[in-house]
Amino acid sequence: MTDNDGFEQLVEAAMDALPDWVVDEMDNVRVVIEDRPPNDQPTLLGLYHGVPLTARGGNYTNVLPDSITLYRSTIEAESFRSGEPVADVVYHTLVHELAHHFGIDDERLLEIDAY
Repeated sequence: MTDNDGFEQLVEAAMDALPDWVVDEMDNVRVVIEDRPPNDQPTLLGLYHGVPLTARGGNYTNVLPDSITLYRSTIEAESFRSGEPVADVVYHTLVHELAHHFGIDDERLLEIDAY
């Protein structure tokens, strides 16, 4: 199990590893870490909440940032289950949620084998 500071460093490293074009195109979105997912979604690794870039109109101003929440306990559990390093699960989850920020839904992610 990763302590809070260690997990935060993994998230920062994942953000640093994103391609420049992704970082350049991210708009009004923040990444948040929570220990556990909501009780009604106990296996959730991450969650995007906001208005995807593809759905924003020309009058998209004065709004709170979108958020990507990464859930430490379930990411660590997935790492243990799959044998993947925690850092890899963090990165994959971050990229998955960023895809939603860019307007790519789960169905399309399955089609392109990015799930």
